[in-house]
Amino acid sequence: MIVGICKLDIYIVDAMTLKDKRMVLRSIKDRLKSKFNISIAETDKNDNWRLAELGISSVSNSGAHIDKMLSNVINSIEADGRIQIIDYYTEKLSI
Repeated sequence: MIVGICKLDIYIVDAMTLKDKRMVLRSIKDRLKSKFNISIAETDKNDNWRLAELGISSVSNSGAHIDKMLSNVINSIEADGRIQIIDYYTEKLSI
């Protein structure tokens, strides 16, 4: 079993309040969950309305599948004009 994880630091462009941030993040998380069947959660920077850290994970029996899926998730997030990716980190764990 291969577990893929990704940590994303993102900047929310037009957020002026925590409510704006939550709306954008909820929309992104729901879209990614349904499209890629991944687990995703906000893991840090909860009180800053322009910054967020997202944790993403997926399980597969193929390392190549995990690489491709995480790459597609990152590309999908980059294509969303409401946010900018500041930094990201990916890792595969074989269990």
